[in-house]
Amino acid sequence: MQVYLVGGAVRDQLLNLPVHDRDWVVVGTTPEDMRAHGYQAVGKDFPVFLHPTSKEEYALARTERKTGLGYTGFDCYFAKEVTIEEDLMRRDLTINAIAQDPQGNLIDPYHGIDDLEQRQLRHVSDAFAEDPLRVLRVARFAAKLHHLGFCVADETIDLMRQVALSGELNHLTPERVWQEWHKSLTTPTPHKFLEVLKECGALEYVLPEIDALFGVPQPEKWHPEIDTGIHTLMVAEQAAQLSHSPVVRFAAQVHDLGKGVTPKEEWPSHKRHCYTGIKIIKALCQRVRVPSEYRDLALDVCEQHTNLHNALQLKPATLVKIFNKLKLWRQPQRLEQVLLACAADHKGRLGCEHIAYPIHEYVTEAFKTAEQIKAQDIINDGFKGKDISEEQSRRRIQAIANFKTAYLA
Repeated sequence: MQVYLVGGAVRDQLLNLPVHDRDWVVVGTTPEDMRAHGYQAVGKDFPVFLHPTSKEEYALARTERKTGLGYTGFDCYFAKEVTIEEDLMRRDLTINAIAQDPQGNLIDPYHGIDDLEQRQLRHVSDAFAEDPLRVLRVARFAAKLHHLGFCVADETIDLMRQVALSGELNHLTPERVWQEWHKSLTTPTPHKFLEVLKECGALEYVLPEIDALFGVPQPEKWHPEIDTGIHTLMVAEQAAQLSHSPVVRFAAQVHDLGKGVTPKEEWPSHKRHCYTGIKIIKALCQRVRVPSEYRDLALDVCEQHTNLHNALQLKPATLVKIFNKLKLWRQPQRLEQVLLACAADHKGRLGCEHIAYPIHEYVTEAFKTAEQIKAQDIINDGFKGKDISEEQSRRRIQAIANFKTAYLA
């Protein structure tokens, strides 16, 4: 029995990145032998076992043959005679097809080390095109490694384009689409995920709501980049720099979806996009099975980002209404999330990347001022029943009015 460390652990080790998970391939054994040595079988479609002590995954070396549609349409063959080189051939990218033996020797039959040095994301073989999930995986690796200088090889983009045109992407389950999208949101450059999918033509099949933004113009006065799709990529990039939260990053990426359905005769204006976007975000989140935490923040940002951009012009009473709508009195931490997404929107415009967003400070301090108005103080002053909430609202409005006067002085 020969055991090899494979995949991302070897890749990240060679790139001097933190190794979070380790996967192993076992050559020259059988499922019966693995169980006899105390390994616990967990694989459904092919033999995968948990180590008796470390609980890390050990998979038997295998080959795959395409037999149906989608990423599950494969027959797996595993036997003692399957070699490590044959196992590595079925992998997606050369940089993920490197193995390491217990002595530290590297097995690199498909020149993954060369591609690591050349910063290339390149497919191992033409069998890459048989698995549509790999299109999303490559886009996600582009997002993960872009900051190190990696880009997708031209010939791999061509193969991804073939997969997109084949219709295979339609067989991806919503859960797998969200899984890859979500993973991309935790990378250093999440916008690259969307950018690569757009480049290979996959975005219109996987996330058509975002793809619809490309080619849609905005007023040049406010958006020198003009194209809404380009703006979305820029906002996604800024959000990643402002926040590590994937929830905030998601909200930033989808905040302008309403612009994708603005009638052409109204271009470049998008006066109702904050409202039309709500329905689109709800449908997208339902289709791709986006968790409610992500959906709810995205809806709040979509509805309120234009209002908050104009916060200095809003009446104090309007600000209090916005705070009520966002339910900030019960979840005050939500304001920071919303404002970070708004700041990303502000900075995600051509030439505006380094322009400050004073609204962030103003709205934060206005809320803190209003938050000091406590119901108990109003009760102590003799108010009862519905008069309590009405008086609290009145005092909050007055507190913000006083703060605004001092802020602008």
